[in-house]
Amino acid sequence: MLIFLICIGLLVLGFKFYSPFVERQAGIDPTAKTPQERFTDGVDYVPVHPVKAFLIQFLNIAGVGPIFGPILGALYGPIALVWIVIGNVLGGAVHDYFSGVMSIKEDGKSLPEIAGHYFNVYFKGAMLIFTAMLLFFVGVVFIMSPAGLLSNLDYFKDTFLSNNTFWVLLILGYYFLATLLPIDKIITKLYPLFGLLMIVMTTSIAVALLIHAPQLPTVDGIFAYFDHSHYNNDLLEPNPSGLPVWPLLFVTITCGAISGFHSTQAPIMARCLTNEKYVRPVYYGAMVAEGVVACVWATAGIAAFPGGYIELKSVLDIGGPGMVVNQVATTYLGVAGGIMAIIAVAVFPITSGDTAFRALRLTIIDAFKIPQSVRNRLLVAIPILIIAYFMTKIDFTLIWRYFAFSNMLLSTSVLWLATKYLFDRGTFHWIVSIPAIIGTCVTVSYIMTAGIGFGLPQALSQPVGITVGVICLIALIIAHNKRKVITTQ
Repeated sequence: MLIFLICIGLLVLGFKFYSPFVERQAGIDPTAKTPQERFTDGVDYVPVHPVKAFLIQFLNIAGVGPIFGPILGALYGPIALVWIVIGNVLGGAVHDYFSGVMSIKEDGKSLPEIAGHYFNVYFKGAMLIFTAMLLFFVGVVFIMSPAGLLSNLDYFKDTFLSNNTFWVLLILGYYFLATLLPIDKIITKLYPLFGLLMIVMTTSIAVALLIHAPQLPTVDGIFAYFDHSHYNNDLLEPNPSGLPVWPLLFVTITCGAISGFHSTQAPIMARCLTNEKYVRPVYYGAMVAEGVVACVWATAGIAAFPGGYIELKSVLDIGGPGMVVNQVATTYLGVAGGIMAIIAVAVFPITSGDTAFRALRLTIIDAFKIPQSVRNRLLVAIPILIIAYFMTKIDFTLIWRYFAFSNMLLSTSVLWLATKYLFDRGTFHWIVSIPAIIGTCVTVSYIMTAGIGFGLPQALSQPVGITVGVICLIALIIAHNKRKVITTQ
């Protein structure tokens, strides 16, 4: 119990004390006119109350990522909780915050347009490819995962509701409407309620685990990675998969720790905030809230099964993280609570999927300067959703691997973009540049060793990733020192 409570406490303290320091570097101006004030159009630039904006941002970023990822990461043991907290406070929340800052400072524009402003047309093109690729994979994942979860519910067995294609088409139909309609028709009305539902569900699961879980994670579980004598119970032996923590844990648990997808959602609320001072509670705050969700589900994976990691791995092998959610919810919340939790877990990815496709439409429209007419929105949205339908026929695990890599790749790119933003301002850029260097090491190491990449052995891929990170650090130090010389002359 102690390690779980410490992790939650550190997330709260991170928001309370670290986020104001981060905010001071960003150049927030509460007196400046926001994009919403200057470009009100009744479609995307619509005023939204900051509390609603927080709940919408929270729901936009918190799909199945902070649930499925931490459940898979639980196989690595309590070290997963450590990564969530450190990654969240020092990396993910900072990443999300500067995504919001840069977007609201640049008229609510999408990431590729911002990249073109701070770097050049080549970086803009790369960011356009990364962003579009990730948004598309997120949208497809968030069709497949809720459709699979809903069609496999026992309550729908032997009915037309057990047909996966039915749910895929239903979700796509909703995405079609939510992608095209003005933001105040569906998103600002329903999503705050869904955000509250997620908070209630997460709290319920957390309380139930603290009271009834057979083995809560302990500090000894962390020490087990350095001294296996701390672990005497074979059922609790961490990392039964035998996979290396570096870099796979960092790619397995992205949402909750750091996720490039979140930056793609930044323009949606950046076009709706009524004051720059709301950027910190909305963006940094929503990411911290997602970190809490991730900690709860990582704890569930570690603690909820009497057979420990061996039983968790067995359940994952049979039915994936969706089955884990099903078992945890029904075991610890009863039948009614289990139904509520399962439906909630199905709803949350849908609410992220529709904003993924909406953000993809905005990104394409921004990149090619397409007027925001109904006809043009249809011409952009329809082909995307048709291709997405056919992508749902591909193996989910393959789509998830591409999603995980593109997620980490984009988050690292955004941290480098934020580094340039602070570098130009002459403020303390190390709060983003150090996470950017670490993200570079992880991303390079992963693609070097992954089956979707070069497939090199770990013994080679890890040093390559670290070497690239060190080169980036040296280049940054040289650039930093040059800037100091210029500013003192």
